[in-house]
Amino acid sequence: MSDSRRETFLAGELPEDIALYLADSFVDDLGRLEKYGERVADGIVVVVDGDSGRDAFTAATGADAMNFAKEAMGTEGTIAPNLTAGDCPDCDDGTVEYVFAFAEEQNEEVGGLYEEGDVIHAYARCDCGAAYSHKWVAGSR
Repeated sequence: MSDSRRETFLAGELPEDIALYLADSFVDDLGRLEKYGERVADGIVVVVDGDSGRDAFTAATGADAMNFAKEAMGTEGTIAPNLTAGDCPDCDDGTVEYVFAFAEEQNEEVGGLYEEGDVIHAYARCDCGAAYSHKWVAGSR
């Protein structure tokens, strides 16, 4: 995957796709994923269609993507705009193990962030065990 695919996702232009970040420290062998994703300093980012992405998330993490998102929604934190890091609200020195993200198209009727543009929803798991979420208007960070 080229930088342009991740950038296109982060611009909100791939609402049918999901993005996954998996840290080297969390997954034993990222080598098999390299043909599907973009290698980053501490892991890999994969952008794939929604169904395949949810299946890949479950295979890599052992968690159901939507259940994980529901869990993470309960706690707000900060996830880096490139999806590869975050600031855990539960600990000072935690490292992101994985991120699950999707884009939702602009919806002026809903209001709030959705009125301003496409919204990126991101959910992270810290190595301390905490799950947290962050959402922002695509391209605004």
